[in-house]
Amino acid sequence: MRLFRFDKEVGKSIAAYGSQQFMMSKLLMSKEGMKIHHIGCMHIGPDGLVGEHPATIDQLFIVVSGEGWVTANHGPRRIIKTGQAAFWTSGEVHESGSSEGMTVIVVEGNGLEPEMPEAED
Repeated sequence: MRLFRFDKEVGKSIAAYGSQQFMMSKLLMSKEGMKIHHIGCMHIGPDGLVGEHPATIDQLFIVVSGEGWVTANHGPRRIIKTGQAAFWTSGEVHESGSSEGMTVIVVEGNGLEPEMPEAED
């Protein structure tokens, strides 16, 4: 057995797309033949922002603590909290942020299909 860390202290600060207070700890990278490209843990700090950009691949954004907001294709901000997830398809322009901070597991890959019930507004 091997033990690993993915807390924000071992993460990498990301400033692309005007992002602020955003750290990423990669959890898993794909090997040849896998549909999942990578899995990571995002640490979005208070008043943090993951700047607007197009998804390069299908992306599932799973909130494991805290709450914040997400957008898609320049639409309104939608509140997202612990126990909820957002899903963006390849090419979809998106942005996310938090006033208090949140921790998110991100799964990126080709042909992802969420198997969860949709959240109500």
